[in-house]
Amino acid sequence: RDEESIQQCIKGTIELTGKIDFLVNNAGGQFPSPAENISSKGWKAVIETNLSGTFFMTKEVFNQSMKKNGGSIVNVLANFWNGFPMLAHTGAARAGVDNLTKSLAVEWGRYGVRINAVAPGIIHSGGLDKYPEEFKSFIFDYGKNNQANRLGTESEVAAGIIFLLSPAASFI
Repeated sequence: RDEESIQQCIKGTIELTGKIDFLVNNAGGQFPSPAENISSKGWKAVIETNLSGTFFMTKEVFNQSMKKNGGSIVNVLANFWNGFPMLAHTGAARAGVDNLTKSLAVEWGRYGVRINAVAPGIIHSGGLDKYPEEFKSFIFDYGKNNQANRLGTESEVAAGIIFLLSPAASFI
Protein backbone atom coordinates (compact mmCIF):
# COMPACT_ATOMS: atom_id res chain seq x y z
CA ARG A 1 0.00 0.00 0.00
CA ASP A 2 3.07 2.23 0.10
CA GLU A 3 3.43 3.69 -3.39
CA GLU A 4 7.14 4.47 -3.09
CA SER A 5 7.96 0.94 -1.91
CA ILE A 6 5.94 -0.49 -4.77
CA GLN A 7 7.78 1.69 -7.30
CA GLN A 8 11.14 0.46 -5.98
CA CYS A 9 9.97 -3.16 -5.93
CA ILE A 10 8.83 -3.05 -9.56
CA LYS A 11 11.96 -1.18 -10.66
CA GLY A 12 14.18 -3.80 -8.99
CA THR A 13 12.20 -6.66 -10.50
CA ILE A 14 12.52 -5.22 -14.00
CA GLU A 15 16.25 -4.71 -13.48
CA LEU A 16 16.51 -8.45 -12.71
CA THR A 17 14.10 -9.82 -15.31
CA GLY A 18 13.87 -7.21 -18.07
CA LYS A 19 10.06 -7.00 -17.94
CA ILE A 20 7.02 -8.26 -16.08
CA ASP A 21 4.66 -10.54 -17.96
CA PHE A 22 2.22 -11.41 -15.17
CA LEU A 23 0.86 -9.86 -12.01
CA VAL A 24 -1.41 -11.48 -9.45
CA ASN A 25 -2.83 -9.09 -6.88
CA ASN A 26 -3.66 -11.34 -3.94
CA ALA A 27 -2.36 -9.30 -1.02
CA GLY A 28 -4.97 -8.43 1.49
CA GLY A 29 -5.82 -8.29 5.08
CA GLN A 30 -8.87 -8.04 7.22
CA PHE A 31 -10.24 -8.97 10.60
CA PRO A 32 -13.70 -10.20 11.51
CA SER A 33 -15.86 -7.59 13.18
CA PRO A 34 -19.44 -6.38 13.21
CA ALA A 35 -19.48 -3.28 11.04
CA GLU A 36 -20.53 -1.04 13.93
CA ASN A 37 -17.32 -1.93 15.78
CA ILE A 38 -14.85 -1.20 12.96
CA SER A 39 -12.77 1.84 13.86
CA SER A 40 -11.63 4.44 11.38
CA LYS A 41 -8.09 3.10 11.71
CA GLY A 42 -9.21 -0.48 11.01
CA TRP A 43 -11.36 0.60 8.06
CA LYS A 44 -8.54 2.62 6.50
CA ALA A 45 -5.97 -0.15 6.99
CA VAL A 46 -8.11 -2.69 5.14
CA ILE A 47 -9.09 -0.28 2.34
CA GLU A 48 -5.47 0.84 1.91
CA THR A 49 -4.15 -2.72 1.73
CA ASN A 50 -6.86 -4.38 -0.33
CA LEU A 51 -7.89 -1.58 -2.70
CA SER A 52 -5.16 1.06 -2.75
CA GLY A 53 -2.37 -1.54 -2.69
CA THR A 54 -3.91 -3.32 -5.67
CA PHE A 55 -4.26 -0.05 -7.57
CA PHE A 56 -0.70 1.15 -6.90
CA MET A 57 0.83 -2.23 -7.75
CA THR A 58 -1.17 -2.55 -10.96
CA LYS A 59 -0.48 1.02 -12.03
CA GLU A 60 3.25 0.68 -11.43
CA VAL A 61 3.56 -2.64 -13.30
CA PHE A 62 1.65 -1.08 -16.19
CA ASN A 63 3.71 2.11 -16.27
CA GLN A 64 7.10 0.43 -15.89
CA SER A 65 6.56 -2.63 -18.10
CA MET A 66 3.18 -3.65 -19.45
CA LYS A 67 2.35 -0.42 -21.29
CA LYS A 68 5.26 -1.21 -23.58
CA ASN A 69 5.27 -5.03 -23.47
CA GLY A 70 1.70 -6.11 -22.73
CA GLY A 71 0.93 -8.71 -20.10
CA SER A 72 -1.73 -10.31 -17.98
CA ILE A 73 -3.06 -9.30 -14.56
CA VAL A 74 -5.36 -11.24 -12.26
CA ASN A 75 -6.93 -9.60 -9.24
CA VAL A 76 -8.26 -11.73 -6.41
CA LEU A 77 -11.60 -10.54 -5.11
CA ALA A 78 -13.97 -12.16 -2.66
CA ASN A 79 -17.44 -13.57 -3.07
CA PHE A 80 -19.10 -10.38 -1.82
CA TRP A 81 -22.04 -10.33 -4.24
CA ASN A 82 -24.62 -10.86 -1.49
CA GLY A 83 -22.84 -8.83 1.16
CA PHE A 84 -19.96 -9.83 3.39
CA PRO A 85 -21.18 -9.92 6.99
CA MET A 86 -18.49 -9.54 9.65
CA LEU A 87 -16.09 -8.37 6.92
CA ALA A 88 -17.82 -5.26 5.53
CA HIS A 89 -14.50 -3.44 5.17
CA THR A 90 -12.93 -6.09 2.96
CA GLY A 91 -16.17 -6.53 1.00
CA ALA A 92 -16.19 -2.81 0.24
CA ALA A 93 -12.53 -2.83 -0.75
CA ARG A 94 -12.91 -5.89 -2.98
CA ALA A 95 -15.97 -4.37 -4.65
CA GLY A 96 -13.69 -1.45 -5.50
CA VAL A 97 -11.13 -3.88 -6.95
CA ASP A 98 -13.91 -5.42 -9.05
CA ASN A 99 -14.66 -2.05 -10.63
CA LEU A 100 -10.97 -1.25 -10.94
CA THR A 101 -10.45 -4.54 -12.80
CA LYS A 102 -13.22 -3.76 -15.28
CA SER A 103 -12.14 -0.15 -15.78
CA LEU A 104 -8.46 -0.92 -16.36
CA ALA A 105 -9.28 -3.85 -18.66
CA VAL A 106 -11.09 -1.41 -20.93
CA GLU A 107 -8.43 1.33 -20.63
CA TRP A 108 -5.38 -0.88 -21.11
CA GLY A 109 -6.59 -3.54 -23.53
CA ARG A 110 -5.18 -1.54 -26.44
CA TYR A 111 -1.71 -2.04 -24.93
CA GLY A 112 -2.06 -5.82 -24.98
CA VAL A 113 -2.79 -5.96 -21.25
CA ARG A 114 -5.48 -8.42 -20.11
CA ILE A 115 -6.96 -7.85 -16.67
CA ASN A 116 -9.29 -10.36 -15.08
CA ALA A 117 -10.39 -11.28 -11.61
CA VAL A 118 -11.32 -14.36 -9.65
CA ALA A 119 -13.79 -14.18 -6.81
CA PRO A 120 -13.54 -17.41 -4.89
CA GLY A 121 -15.89 -18.33 -2.14
CA ILE A 122 -14.47 -19.11 1.26
CA ILE A 123 -11.18 -20.94 0.87
CA HIS A 124 -9.56 -23.30 3.35
CA SER A 125 -6.18 -21.64 3.66
CA GLY A 126 -3.44 -21.07 6.19
CA GLY A 127 -4.86 -17.60 6.75
CA LEU A 128 -7.77 -19.10 8.67
CA ASP A 129 -5.38 -19.90 11.52
CA LYS A 130 -5.21 -16.20 12.37
CA TYR A 131 -8.92 -15.87 13.10
CA PRO A 132 -10.57 -16.42 16.48
CA GLU A 133 -12.01 -19.92 17.04
CA GLU A 134 -15.60 -18.63 16.98
CA PHE A 135 -15.10 -17.10 13.54
CA LYS A 136 -13.27 -20.18 12.22
CA SER A 137 -16.23 -22.30 13.27
CA PHE A 138 -18.54 -19.96 11.33
CA ILE A 139 -16.29 -20.27 8.25
CA PHE A 140 -16.18 -24.06 8.30
CA ASP A 141 -19.95 -24.26 8.77
CA TYR A 142 -20.39 -21.87 5.85
CA GLY A 143 -18.73 -24.42 3.58
CA LYS A 144 -21.68 -26.73 4.16
CA ASN A 145 -23.98 -24.21 2.45
CA ASN A 146 -22.77 -24.62 -1.11
CA GLN A 147 -23.23 -27.28 -3.76
CA ALA A 148 -19.82 -28.87 -3.08
CA ASN A 149 -20.60 -29.08 0.66
CA ARG A 150 -17.08 -27.91 1.51
CA LEU A 151 -14.69 -24.98 1.41
CA GLY A 152 -12.63 -24.38 -1.70
CA THR A 153 -8.90 -25.04 -1.74
CA GLU A 154 -5.94 -22.82 -2.51
CA SER A 155 -4.95 -25.06 -5.42
CA GLU A 156 -8.42 -24.74 -6.99
CA VAL A 157 -8.12 -20.95 -6.93
CA ALA A 158 -4.53 -21.13 -8.22
CA ALA A 159 -5.67 -23.24 -11.20
CA GLY A 160 -8.16 -20.55 -12.21
CA ILE A 161 -5.51 -17.85 -11.87
CA ILE A 162 -2.98 -19.80 -13.93
CA PHE A 163 -5.58 -20.30 -16.65
CA LEU A 164 -6.37 -16.57 -16.75
CA LEU A 165 -2.67 -15.73 -17.00
CA SER A 166 -2.10 -18.24 -19.80
CA PRO A 167 -2.50 -17.82 -23.56
CA ALA A 168 -5.53 -20.11 -23.32
CA ALA A 169 -7.40 -17.12 -21.87
CA SER A 170 -6.14 -14.66 -24.46
CA PHE A 171 -9.65 -13.51 -25.41
CA ILE A 172 -11.02 -13.29 -21.87
